[in-house]
Amino acid sequence: MNFIFLLIIGIIVLFIIVKSIVIVNQYEGGLIFRLGRVIGKLKPGINIIIPFLDVPVKIDLRTRVVNVPPQEMITKDNAVVKVDAIVYYRVIDVERAILEVEDYEYAIINLAQTTLRAIVGSLELDEVLNKREYINSKLLEVLDRETNQWGVRVEKVEVKEIDPPQDIKDAMAQQMKAERLKRAAILEAEGEKQARILKAQGIAESYRIEAEGQAKAIQIVAEAARQYFKDEAQLYKALEVTNNVLKDNSKYIITENILDVAKKFIKK
Repeated sequence: MNFIFLLIIGIIVLFIIVKSIVIVNQYEGGLIFRLGRVIGKLKPGINIIIPFLDVPVKIDLRTRVVNVPPQEMITKDNAVVKVDAIVYYRVIDVERAILEVEDYEYAIINLAQTTLRAIVGSLELDEVLNKREYINSKLLEVLDRETNQWGVRVEKVEVKEIDPPQDIKDAMAQQMKAERLKRAAILEAEGEKQARILKAQGIAESYRIEAEGQAKAIQIVAEAARQYFKDEAQLYKALEVTNNVLKDNSKYIITENILDVAKKFIKK
């Protein structure tokens, strides 16, 4: 009987000991409530509490990611688009995150939806499609300011998808197709233009080379002709001098047409 009683007492004591120990991970934080009142904070490691009187509440202090579900929104020019986003946040004040808001993650999602709806409603469809960075920065600014009172810091916001109506999609697809055809036509025209330029340059280069060859040939012929006529003129001059000298010399008999014979010989 005593053994059973001691066993029961031992189990109760063990249960109390287990309940009095709270293990908190390094990336966690929390508060200790005693009879509904905060009496302290939980620290990483082993924390001792009073069982049945103290209630520990732990939260994750790491950066968390939450998806903002897609919802239909109306732009300034009355176009309906479906937009969703993703929010990165972390708890920086454990006490405010527990005491100031019931469920900070649910509150962040709803605040992001209403803020995103207001931002999209202030823009026209073309602006919504082209100003993602503006929407991201504006949404981040509002969320970070409003969630600060909850002890939460919003680190980053990204709009995931902006889905316009089907008729807008069809119009955008036709516009993209027209742009691609336009670019293809421009590239083809540029290619043809470049080919014609290269062909013209090739023809001009061939004409230049041919003209240089002809000019060089003419130069060679002119030089040869100049040298030839120079030599012939010198010979004619020598023959004339010789003829004039020998005419007055009685020792030699020179025929009158010796100059003509020499000229004929040169020409041969």
